[in-house]
Amino acid sequence: MKTISKLACAALVGASLLFATATARAQTPALKKNWTPPANKIYGQKLVDEAMAKHPELLSITLHGIPPGEKDIYTMFAGSYPERIGNPDDPDDIDVTRKGITILDPRWKRVNDKDKKFVVLMPMQNANHENIGLVVYAFKNPSRPTGMEKYYLDAAIKLRDDLASKIKSYEQMYEPAK
Repeated sequence: MKTISKLACAALVGASLLFATATARAQTPALKKNWTPPANKIYGQKLVDEAMAKHPELLSITLHGIPPGEKDIYTMFAGSYPERIGNPDDPDDIDVTRKGITILDPRWKRVNDKDKKFVVLMPMQNANHENIGLVVYAFKNPSRPTGMEKYYLDAAIKLRDDLASKIKSYEQMYEPAK
């Protein structure tokens, strides 16, 4: 019961943070990119592309972190929406990266989201299970009246663990894809 209470609390906190971020973004002009990816496809993007091809239940996957050689430049460096790569991270994205927390967000009645979805923001890990950034999974959201948080958290953990098994180091994510 304590686990369910913690999950519900995390979902509420996450939804509040994301609502505040979305509201702030709606009131500000388009964000300027804070990083430009290399011209070649990087390993992190290859992993995203492979996972999206294998998982039709997903709307998107994004990988976030600080590019090698940068300091305090939190950005999306790979994802299923290439036009968003290089966008600065939101405060909730940075919290997940810095604090190692997980946010469950059902995205109910969000103004900017046209697709019904459930979003899980969680620490990205390497093969040694060390936190190395942020991964965001957006699941297509079938109607699930109860148990939705646990269902999507469990699914995201499986996806994240599979991703982690393919990552030797954070720096590898920026290497050219082979």
